[in-house]
Amino acid sequence: MNGDRHVLLFSAEEVARGRVPAEHAAVLRTVLDWSEEFLVSPHPDLGRTGPVCPYTQSSLRKGLYHLAVTRTGDLGATVAALRSWYERFAADLSDADRELLTILVALPHLDHTDSTELDAVQRAAKDEFVAEGLMIGQFHPVCAEPGLWNDDFRPLVSPVPLLAIRQMLVFDLLFVVDDEAHLDSYLRRFAPAIPSRVRDLLTVRLRPTGVPGVPVGVTA
Repeated sequence: MNGDRHVLLFSAEEVARGRVPAEHAAVLRTVLDWSEEFLVSPHPDLGRTGPVCPYTQSSLRKGLYHLAVTRTGDLGATVAALRSWYERFAADLSDADRELLTILVALPHLDHTDSTELDAVQRAAKDEFVAEGLMIGQFHPVCAEPGLWNDDFRPLVSPVPLLAIRQMLVFDLLFVVDDEAHLDSYLRRFAPAIPSRVRDLLTVRLRPTGVPGVPVGVTA
């Protein structure tokens, strides 16, 4: 267990073995079960082959998957604390392991029937996170965000409200393409290494609407 006055953090193994405070055991176990069942498995509505999240199984297997609970109602402080803990955990990891490091924080006190507050927190934090080479994503019982490969699939639906933090990866392109600043941060990091399939998708995405300041059809 790690933590401070804003968050408590546990490894997936600690949660699986019940080595967590009793008051947090149920929600952490729920999140871990969802991670081990939904995120690591294929889904018929996903729109592509493979698991819903390609990285969760490897992160779990290598002990790099961490679950947290907030100790405050201040979501801004919770996000700042998570970023600080992520950086501490990442400091001694190899580049390959850093790509798998993941922290999910459960926010069970939020409204389970309305994701507005969680969505706003995620949007407010994303600029800074992406600029620092990190991603922050939201999951919620009623999250309406569609899947990348099937507009009718809802991959961000979770049993409790969550925020997830991990390193930005080359395949995150479609998560940043609709924002000029985010795309700029991405291209500065990954332009030389963008796979041809992802470059083609970028071209398709930009051709209909364009992104301000980015030439239509850019292939980086």
